[in-house]
Amino acid sequence: MDTEDGTCAVEDAELRVRRLGDGPPLLMIPGGVGAADSYQAVARRLGEEYTVLTYDRRAHFGSNDRTAGPIPVERQAADARAVIRHFGFGKALVFGSSAGAQIGLALAAQHPETVDGLVAHEPPAVRLLPDAEEWLEFAAEPLAHTESGDLMTAFKGFLGSIAGAGLPEVGTIRLSHEAEWRVLFTRELSRFYEYLPDIEALRRSQVPIVLAAGEGSRGYYHYRPARVLALELGLPFVEMPGAHLAPQRNAADFGAALSALLTDLVL
Repeated sequence: MDTEDGTCAVEDAELRVRRLGDGPPLLMIPGGVGAADSYQAVARRLGEEYTVLTYDRRAHFGSNDRTAGPIPVERQAADARAVIRHFGFGKALVFGSSAGAQIGLALAAQHPETVDGLVAHEPPAVRLLPDAEEWLEFAAEPLAHTESGDLMTAFKGFLGSIAGAGLPEVGTIRLSHEAEWRVLFTRELSRFYEYLPDIEALRRSQVPIVLAAGEGSRGYYHYRPARVLALELGLPFVEMPGAHLAPQRNAADFGAALSALLTDLVL
């Protein structure tokens, strides 16, 4: 399948962008450390039906950033909109997982004219939860550890909270992409957890939205916000195969389920 890589200029940054496949446009917003490649297997599956647009989030991998300090979710949403426009589309279907789902919700609220439909998989919208303060405090821990020079403790604590992200049972863990984890923990994570989806704007937007969580994530904090938001908006809540990292670890089953959801969104 042919791919096209390029660079998209946005405010105070340039984003590395990629296009593959042919068909209606589908923007896939990365979570985690912001890598377009995190969706590689799922994107190739969906590229059989869609023109898949992906990118590295600002300050990650092939994308730069000329700002300092925390990166607001609203700015991340503006970046996502710019990627759609960069490839010549007025609007697109949108999928995001984890942090990418928070960005997708912000995009639908701020720029509804850009979104044909959205599947938001396990957004960490913890402020919707009755125990929100506990999770906001948790989000601050990786920042404190990273700033004190203990990135490994930050990494272990963060991954330990995520269903389907268990650390290997080995004596020594080698942390790949240290610079990316530092950006996530020091500039993004608290902003993603603090972001409260604009329920009234989402209602007004009339964007078709499906809130989703992995069947393997039941009982974990990152399962609950999607369900609560679906109830608040009177929208569908769907369980998908796998757990929080299903787009990476269960790509075949997850891609098939996502394809079905996207088809239903545009019917």
